[in-house]
Amino acid sequence: MTKKFDMIALGRACIDLNAVEYDRPMEETMTFKKYVGGSPANIAIGSAKLGVKVGFIGKISDDQHGRFIKEYMSKAGIDTSQMFTDQKGHKAGLAFTEIKSPEECSILMYRDQVADLYLAPEEIDEDYIKQTDLLLVSGTALAQSPSREAVLKAIAYARNNQVKVAFELDYRPYTWQSPEDVSVYYSIVAENADIVIGTRDEYDEMEGKKGGTNQATIDYLFQHQPELIVIKHGVKGSYAYTKKGETYQAGSYKTQVLKTFGAGDSYAAAFLYALNTGKDIETALKYGSASAAIVVSKHSSSEAMPTANEIEQLIAEQS
Repeated sequence: MTKKFDMIALGRACIDLNAVEYDRPMEETMTFKKYVGGSPANIAIGSAKLGVKVGFIGKISDDQHGRFIKEYMSKAGIDTSQMFTDQKGHKAGLAFTEIKSPEECSILMYRDQVADLYLAPEEIDEDYIKQTDLLLVSGTALAQSPSREAVLKAIAYARNNQVKVAFELDYRPYTWQSPEDVSVYYSIVAENADIVIGTRDEYDEMEGKKGGTNQATIDYLFQHQPELIVIKHGVKGSYAYTKKGETYQAGSYKTQVLKTFGAGDSYAAAFLYALNTGKDIETALKYGSASAAIVVSKHSSSEAMPTANEIEQLIAEQS
């Protein structure tokens, strides 16, 4: 039976304010450009640009920023019927970015009392989740209640209805109370996901230890639900492991780097798109890496998300 959506993303949708002035610290930066941001929102936008049928579950502020986010995502082709408007005065999260050099970028986040963390369990609709093949959740939504309970309820509905779950680790230290909290809630969700995607450092946060190995990670997670684990190693490329014992690897693609943020979101969008369209895992890794290379060469994250033709062209050029 054909589903209405290929993917439903759940979690934060907020505002990115990216420095227009390069090669200078934020203290001296006077102009910024506004975009929609937040890992799940970026992945949803990137997926929609690739032709994926996407829905979104989240909570936005009842103000100009909230209306901007919802309108932008709707125009991008995303179903926003499950984007709830906060009625208690919580505001959109803000992320100011600093571009001092391609190697030295930073993000200053304002995440106190933000609307997306007030998505409540009772706002999760099982009938909506039934309409997709894949539910995508990200780690930031686990940082506080009631958002974390909303995520867990959505995953339970997905499990009950044979909907696959993808977990993008998306670790951000802001709003987390302790490393122990990170490890506890990341582990709960990772153990109940079908696909887990993250950097080596993010898996270390989940496992509560530094310098972890890919082998130890897959030995742990393959005792549970996951069938596919992707571990990214930056410019060294990425690895995918299956429960059947297969290992795949893809390198990174050369590009003129402008900034470092946005790479993970574009990677996830393209990787999941490739799997959804029947490509093999090695090809999906290449799609993810190529998409990330394109986004880090441009000013925004959401607006820079590439088309399938752009991804395939870069892969062909550097094959």
